[in-house]
Amino acid sequence: MKVCTDACLFGALIANCQLQTANCLDIGAGTGLLSLMYAQKNPTAIIDAVEIDAHAARQAEDNFETSPWNDRLNIINADIKDLGKEKKYGLIISNPPFFEDNLWSVVESKNAAKHEATLTLRELLESVIHRLDKNGCLAVLLPYHRLDYFENEAGSQGLMLYRKLLIRQTPVHDLFRGILFFKKEKSEVQSTEMSIRRTDGSYTAEFIGLLRDYYLHL
Repeated sequence: MKVCTDACLFGALIANCQLQTANCLDIGAGTGLLSLMYAQKNPTAIIDAVEIDAHAARQAEDNFETSPWNDRLNIINADIKDLGKEKKYGLIISNPPFFEDNLWSVVESKNAAKHEATLTLRELLESVIHRLDKNGCLAVLLPYHRLDYFENEAGSQGLMLYRKLLIRQTPVHDLFRGILFFKKEKSEVQSTEMSIRRTDGSYTAEFIGLLRDYYLHL
């Protein structure tokens, strides 16, 4: 799967927002982007990255092994629904499959990555609630049109929204992504917005500030 700008933004945000924890779980890790970004900025974190697709998991394993943080990154080629629930995590991150029944690809691995073919959002939340410790945080990247649905589903599972970042491509575009943070305690919700690019096509200062340590030419 290609690395998307919004996924890079998500990875940079969670890596930089001081959600430091000894144990982190990356659900639907793909080729390991989010895990690698988090490991880069959080030197005490041990990260379990779960990926159902065997080819993507092998790529993630290669990426982990050649990184400076390979002793703290663990790839698990499995369906999260089939794993044990005994281990608890202080942080769970996910860029989950979020399309429903449109724009299906002839490539089955892309369908699994982009669509709710293997893990629905409700199943994701059920997987999270059993593995998140009592003071832990869930962070997810979702399309804007699915934010309300996910927030309501999370509330029904006992997870409370406490931070929301809404994302536009430029100031003149509609909102298209959201990054949500949940925990088990209810608190005041902090909501902000940002644009990836200015109207002239250049990156915004906020985007550059987050991605400078990961992009080669910012």
